[in-house]
Amino acid sequence: MTIRERTEALERENLSEFAAKSADSRGRMRSEEMDPIRTAFQRDRDRVLHCKAFRRLKHKTQVFLDPEEDHYRTRLTHTLEVAQIARTVARALRLNEDLTEAIALAHDLGHPPFGHEGEEALDEVLQEYVPDERFRHYEQSLRVVDVLEKGGQGLNLTYETREGILGHSKGKADLFAAPAESPAPSPGGLPLEATVVRICDRIAYVNHDIDDAVRAGLLTPDALPHETLELLGRTHGDRITTMVLNVIETSMNRPAVSMSEPILGALNRLKDFLFTNVYIQKNAAKAELAKANELLKRLFRLYMEQPHLIPYGRAAGEMDTAARACIVLDYIAGMTDRYAGEQFLRHFFPQNWSAPISPLP
Repeated sequence: MTIRERTEALERENLSEFAAKSADSRGRMRSEEMDPIRTAFQRDRDRVLHCKAFRRLKHKTQVFLDPEEDHYRTRLTHTLEVAQIARTVARALRLNEDLTEAIALAHDLGHPPFGHEGEEALDEVLQEYVPDERFRHYEQSLRVVDVLEKGGQGLNLTYETREGILGHSKGKADLFAAPAESPAPSPGGLPLEATVVRICDRIAYVNHDIDDAVRAGLLTPDALPHETLELLGRTHGDRITTMVLNVIETSMNRPAVSMSEPILGALNRLKDFLFTNVYIQKNAAKAELAKANELLKRLFRLYMEQPHLIPYGRAAGEMDTAARACIVLDYIAGMTDRYAGEQFLRHFFPQNWSAPISPLP
């Protein structure tokens, strides 16, 4: 018996009947030999952790643009917080921690620079060229792992991890509300581990964005809804503990993962409060991100007109508009904040120049 087979046997013995089992994975798009040490979901986690797109998350905005203050979250630290909270829930519910972690670490790989402002910018400018297409970060995350990583080979992740990536986002909708738009469900439905990540993504960002907004001076602790704080807790740690405990108690030994009232309602009200007072409210942070919106749009239009400026874009000049837009979108969505800024300065800021020196007559 290999180490992998021993781990798979332990999963069958110890995990919940509702958990995803590594040995029962539906496999990958391209068949591979099994690893003698790691299970299928462990390999997914490791591939995500070692890929280039994961490393670039450290220089992508969460809410506050290119933070010089050391303690603001970036897209990477957000991802790590989601993974930690999700693993706590998965372990308590005896779900598959490795699958949970793989989905959590990969869920935002397709996020563009400058946070949700960047996502909105790319969505809008894409429709200038291809009106029927939309840019959604969760679809781009799947494209990263399926196509863009490893020089176009992709990471060849399992179907379970891929479905979790595609199904993690709720956007502005309340948790468990039917979204206006959602990915097509998989034949067997999302694994419970994917639902854990979806819930813990919301728990993580609502709490850490409050923490960052208070640190930035955009909110004061007293400005938060009083009744919500009384119910959830007045500190960052207390609120997370209350929410996580509710998920566990509501979902224990059940074939679904959810939250219950009144905690669910309080979480949704905090989310709405943040959208009104931080994400949408005109403030110094939002004013700077508005500049990023135009920056990305101008870069997109430039590359559509001159695709040869993209390192691998020479062939795009012979493509139709939709295919060219896809290449441009992949390039810009993969940029970090600072790289996008560097490219904007390179192409739109006047550069030093020198005229050739003519010989004296």
